[in-house]
Amino acid sequence: MECARKIVGLRIFAWPVYAWILASFGGPIYGADNALDNGAGKGVGNGSGNGYTLQLRDQHGAPLPDVVVEVVAPLRASQVQQVAVMDQVNKQFHPRLLTIMQGQAVSFPNSDDIRHHVYSFSETKRFELKLYAGTPIQPIRFEQPGVVVLGCNIHDSMVGYIYVSQSKDALTSNQSGTVQLPAYAPQLAIWHALQTQDIDTRRIVTVTELQQSGSVIVETQTPAPRNTFSEMFKDHHGH
Repeated sequence: MECARKIVGLRIFAWPVYAWILASFGGPIYGADNALDNGAGKGVGNGSGNGYTLQLRDQHGAPLPDVVVEVVAPLRASQVQQVAVMDQVNKQFHPRLLTIMQGQAVSFPNSDDIRHHVYSFSETKRFELKLYAGTPIQPIRFEQPGVVVLGCNIHDSMVGYIYVSQSKDALTSNQSGTVQLPAYAPQLAIWHALQTQDIDTRRIVTVTELQQSGSVIVETQTPAPRNTFSEMFKDHHGH
């Protein structure tokens, strides 16, 4: 009987110890709300054991916001069930850049008091939402990774971007041009809407390069005025 009491006591004691081990060494737990970060970036400061700060700059040395930094992972992350939102406010896409995971769906509400006609020519996802107001009944699912350029067939100045990530860790640089990255990132994919490279190109950066420089330079271009969205799309894709 005394032996049984000792065994029960050990089991009761073991559970909190086991929970502490999981919390301390089990690694981060990601949910739909924090799988992607559009601007703030999450992690710990530069040089810590849990992560580091990456600085993004343009070719002139200025901090560069809205750079997507994706941790290159060998396996595709599990599908996120949460529906992302790309709104239309004051004849602009909001946000201008949306980062989602492969397989995630996006809703396209129209918060303006006029109708919009949203579409994309991009190979990653070609689609069209003809003239509408309010919110379409069905969101659109993005099955392939890559970049989707959005336009409006009625308002040519409307341009937006959806970056479809394979990894659960895809962050966007803030106004200071920084992102907080996990320590387990051996390779990063870098992308910006105004990069001089083709719009579909992701630049791969290794952790060795980061250790040598401490920052990443992204060459950007100033977009020339365009009359139509189709002209902008042609310039992006070079045809």
